[in-house]
Amino acid sequence: MSATQPRDRRGQVFANPVTGERAVILTDPRDHRDRVLVSHLYVTPGGRVAVAHRHPTITERFHVIAGRVGFLIGKEKRELGPGEGAEVPPGTLHDWWQVGEDTAEVVVEVAPGDRFVEMVGTFFGLARDGKCDAKGVPRPLQLAVSARGYRDVMEVASPPPAVQALLFGPMAAIGRARGLKPSYERYLESDEVVEPDPRALALVGEDGRLRSAAV
Repeated sequence: MSATQPRDRRGQVFANPVTGERAVILTDPRDHRDRVLVSHLYVTPGGRVAVAHRHPTITERFHVIAGRVGFLIGKEKRELGPGEGAEVPPGTLHDWWQVGEDTAEVVVEVAPGDRFVEMVGTFFGLARDGKCDAKGVPRPLQLAVSARGYRDVMEVASPPPAVQALLFGPMAAIGRARGLKPSYERYLESDEVVEPDPRALALVGEDGRLRSAAV
């Protein structure tokens, strides 16, 4: 982050044109005592998260408010609609994707979310700059640098963990030597700011966390 006082991220918009995701920040983890991030995520038809993954130290919770979303959580595959929710405990392999012809809208809580928002903001920014593949995954050297820098935040499902351990260390060293970083300050704030949707805000409690959804 810059040496100056960072702006409140509430209402900032982070978009990924490759995966079809558009996130509006509802709570900034820098301002939350438990570093919780809550965002209103829009996913256009055909959109999906870039890659199946797990979060070693993070709990992720979802509440669908419009459209439909398919989830794979561990070995369980589900499809959720408005009013339904899901929770992903730390260390659980998961994947998700938009279903049907209508844009899906999901309120997502990530706890803790301070480093998560840095990593995802960087991945979205790289996608906007054309530095990702067709699925939204950063180029191999960048992926290795970010994966090593954010090992506590996310582990991709493929290649397998043993292969990642063997390859990502040397690849990250090469990437860093070429000036690559785990995240980039230019991607951590957005100049696009909107007023959050009241439907999404209604799902955020006084404690700054996502209210419970039917799971």
